[in-house]
Amino acid sequence: MTEKEKRTQLKKHKGLATGLFFLMALIYAVMVYLQHHGPASWMGYVEAFSEAGMVGALADWFAVTALFRHPLGIPIPHTNILERKKDDLGQNLGKFVKENFLTPENIRPYIEKLDIVKFVSEWLNKPASQKILEEEVVNLAKKIISDLKDEEVETFLANKSTEILQEIDFQKISSSGIKYFIEKKEHINLLEVLLPQIQEYIEESRDMIRERLSENRPILSFFAGKKISGEVVEGLIKFLEEIVEDKEHFVRQKLTQNLEDLSDRIVNSETWKTKFDKLKNEILTAENLRPYTNDAWNSIKILLIQNLDNPDSQLQEYLRQNIKKLSNTLSHDQEMTFRINGWIRHFLYRMILKNREEVEVLISNTVANWKGKELSEKLELEVGKDLQFIRVNGTLVGGLVGLIIYTLTHVFI
Repeated sequence: MTEKEKRTQLKKHKGLATGLFFLMALIYAVMVYLQHHGPASWMGYVEAFSEAGMVGALADWFAVTALFRHPLGIPIPHTNILERKKDDLGQNLGKFVKENFLTPENIRPYIEKLDIVKFVSEWLNKPASQKILEEEVVNLAKKIISDLKDEEVETFLANKSTEILQEIDFQKISSSGIKYFIEKKEHINLLEVLLPQIQEYIEESRDMIRERLSENRPILSFFAGKKISGEVVEGLIKFLEEIVEDKEHFVRQKLTQNLEDLSDRIVNSETWKTKFDKLKNEILTAENLRPYTNDAWNSIKILLIQNLDNPDSQLQEYLRQNIKKLSNTLSHDQEMTFRINGWIRHFLYRMILKNREEVEVLISNTVANWKGKELSEKLELEVGKDLQFIRVNGTLVGGLVGLIIYTLTHVFI
């Protein structure tokens, strides 16, 4: 019911109670007049009823009005009670709620009956509800993205990336990478790929080798240059063929050994540690990473907005599938339902008991912050209608009591 409707209803019931008072006054005046001009025995009874009814109506009007204001604006002691006792009322109300409602004995039965999961599950099982949830999640995500300041996000990403990269042990990673390379014999595979190419390159470079020999040893080249260069080329090719054919060739073993030694030196050597630290300090800085994080954020932002704006995007499809999955899980997974309800009940129980004092202070402060007249008006709107019936009852009961007294007086006296 709106405040306007409450005011209309209160005015109506006040009119009823006041009208009944004036009716008693009118009846009384008529009876007094009739008894002076043509008295009858029954008139005394009606007069007594109406007179006592007026007294009862006035008494109850005074009592009801005194709660909310001074009757007729006259500051009679012990009237306008609610406005005068506003702070005490707030404190007592807060204390009453805390001691009579927010107790373990009163809270536990209601908390144990709570089935939040069932309510959420029933709501989420409806396609319309799933659509609403999907739209709200999408709108929330879009708002979060639009509210983010690019400069702050880019700075955060650059600083966080630098922090993460600075924590990485590149020595250990490099050493482990080389060991993995050796274990998988990738260095041998690489060697076997390179050797035929080197052979081919040497074969194609016979003339160049002869020219280099002529430039460095002109006399020797003059007498036997072609023969020597040919022997050098043939020797190199034969040596490479030996490496290719001999799986246990010392060059293979030497390459493996050198890589193993390099792996050990990288992880244990202070020299390598210094090199990696220098690499981190000079290269892995927020300033150097900023262009990459800026591009990354711009790409991510554009991609997210496009997916959030497109109902058929993979992101929204993923969201829809997970909402359906959540709905199905809440409906059929009894164990999860039991656990979630248990967590919620335990949380609410602890939070309510933990904040009992805060509830008391909240009620007290809220009432204390109300203006006295405002509080009176609020309470009168809520209970004033029922209080008007007190006036009505007072009028009728007062009249009956007056009638009984008058009757007894004439019967026995």
